[in-house]
Amino acid sequence: MSGGHIDLLCKIWECMMPSNTSSPFPDHKTMYRTIDAIEVGNIPWQSFNITYQGPRPSNHVPPWMKAEYDVWFRDPREILKQMLARPDLQEHIDLTPYCDYDDSDMHHYENLLSGDWAWDQAVQISEDPDNHGATFIPFVLGSDKTTVSVATGHTEYYPLYISLGNVHNNTRRAHQDALALAGFLSVPKTNKTYNVDPQFRHFRRQLYHCSLATIFDVFKAGMMKYEVVQFGDGYHRRVIWGIGPYIADYPEQVLLAGVVQGWCPRCLAYPENLDADDTLLRCREHNNALVEDFHPVMLWDSYGIIANVVPFTNDFPRADIHELLAPDILHQLIKGTFKDHLVEWVGKYLADVHGKTEAKKIMDDIDRRIAVAAPFPGLRCFPEGRDFKQWTGDDSKALMKVYLPALEGRVPDDVVKAFRAFLEFCYLVRRNALTDKDLVDIQDALDRFHHYRTFFTEAGTITSISLPRQHSMTRYRWLIQQFGSPNGLCSSITESKHIEAVKEPWRRSSRFNALGQMLVTNQRLDKLKACRRNFDVRNMIIPLTEGFKALQRLAAALDNMSDDQSTATSGDLSFREPRSRSLDEHPEDVEIDGVELLAEVTLSDRSTPGRPKTIEDLSAETNVPNLDRLTRRFLFSLLHPRDPRVQLRSVPLKECPDLPKRIKVFNSARAVFKAPSDLCGMSGMK
Repeated sequence: MSGGHIDLLCKIWECMMPSNTSSPFPDHKTMYRTIDAIEVGNIPWQSFNITYQGPRPSNHVPPWMKAEYDVWFRDPREILKQMLARPDLQEHIDLTPYCDYDDSDMHHYENLLSGDWAWDQAVQISEDPDNHGATFIPFVLGSDKTTVSVATGHTEYYPLYISLGNVHNNTRRAHQDALALAGFLSVPKTNKTYNVDPQFRHFRRQLYHCSLATIFDVFKAGMMKYEVVQFGDGYHRRVIWGIGPYIADYPEQVLLAGVVQGWCPRCLAYPENLDADDTLLRCREHNNALVEDFHPVMLWDSYGIIANVVPFTNDFPRADIHELLAPDILHQLIKGTFKDHLVEWVGKYLADVHGKTEAKKIMDDIDRRIAVAAPFPGLRCFPEGRDFKQWTGDDSKALMKVYLPALEGRVPDDVVKAFRAFLEFCYLVRRNALTDKDLVDIQDALDRFHHYRTFFTEAGTITSISLPRQHSMTRYRWLIQQFGSPNGLCSSITESKHIEAVKEPWRRSSRFNALGQMLVTNQRLDKLKACRRNFDVRNMIIPLTEGFKALQRLAAALDNMSDDQSTATSGDLSFREPRSRSLDEHPEDVEIDGVELLAEVTLSDRSTPGRPKTIEDLSAETNVPNLDRLTRRFLFSLLHPRDPRVQLRSVPLKECPDLPKRIKVFNSARAVFKAPSDLCGMSGMK
């Protein structure tokens, strides 16, 4: 919020303080100075600038050649060292690569260090006897250009993120600050005259890779020889750093790999037949040999290689960008194959076969079927069907659950079978843990999808099914064996981080030279988070369970009332104190920051009409004559959980808060809770 609003809150805070005491912060400037003085979690921002150093025309020099491009970053090594030193993450970090087998000798793949890639890296590191006994610490990277405002000049930012590869997937997905903002890359722009200039496009690629190589240069020495780092359990360990998987969508993967748009960044398949069998995989050594021996034009046409692009990973040991590109469920499957391909193909097929007018009627009927889907926990309502303009990843995931039955009878069976095979593939690869049997099922679903999707080419709906995002599905089985479950390396993790790290700080800024203000905001937020964790370790934070104890006391009070005074029983009002549980038990697709609870309860959006509007009327309706007194004492127990009189139920009524004149009654609430005993996979059932 703005400084003026903070000042207003400080004044309100001052008025609420007892006599002879004052609020901690008289105004926003004092609060900011206090936050800035925090030393815990302080990693200062640094910057460097890059300029074009190539040949320039004698006259009419393009503006992009004269500009300076600033790159802002924080020391990524210090970021990871602070993560390793956090006590709250120690139970959610793997210190060694491992192979996980169950009693039936079935191989399980879950976290990054359970995959073959981490094992192979450890084997390479162990070739140097001096590194024996060291802990391999890979780091996961992610970057994605994001737009914060189209109306005010298409304002774009290019955040760069970093995460510990040793952290469990559920921890990274649960927003437990295991993913950190490492920097902002430069976004070079020019006018339309030079926007398609090959020199400008070449400079833009070089700027990207040069920036990444400079930021991560601090790791280079520690990738060959160990350094000693303190961990959250108090021990100091030898660590060897390593570049891990890179989270990126397809355009970003093409930029990272230095290949031509339309080609696969992982293999040498031709764009016209991406799914060809027995295609060779790209690798760093093969690329370098081709660049040395062939002309750039031949490399572009025959191998899809941009000769003058050197991937940043070439500067680091044991790093091959073609091997490190992570699977991207969000953009490759959910937004790509489902939304942009299959859903669009259905509409185009109906228009080709039935004509535009009749096709619209059929699509309206499909939308009606989607709209009337029965309410059920985990299902989202689409009142207008799937006809909405701005699709988000959550929209697509919710639509996938109800789209298949809506198609039945309105499209040929092969289309329904193609959707079914694709959805089976999606739900299999989204599991938190996968086994060798799951990999066989994934391959079977993919084979069926490839068989039935040919219907669209045979019907003339599309001319080619050789599409990079669909082609990526053929690599999922191998990528799972390499990196574990794909849901821990999905771009949805970095995109959700955009809100906290980019969009909200931008809205907080004055919009003029906003990046500097955004850097300060992010630094203050990181200091506050680190400070809170530090207080928590020192037992300086009042646990939230005190409030739930107050709820229990209210239930007990109602339970103790005589039957002639109330019809309420402990069965009607039962509250359960949350138990602490590990992040490994976190429900799938439910992300809750901070303290973890057994259940999350949300009231309905609207109150129920026709119910009592005052506490007196509610007391009469529920036949609880002393509801007013019980409610006031309940509120006191929430506001003063440590007051000893609460336990003794001896608080004078005059000290309890007054109740509002009007109240709202909600007939329904939504509770999301865990049932870990159900046989529904590693994380139980939600």
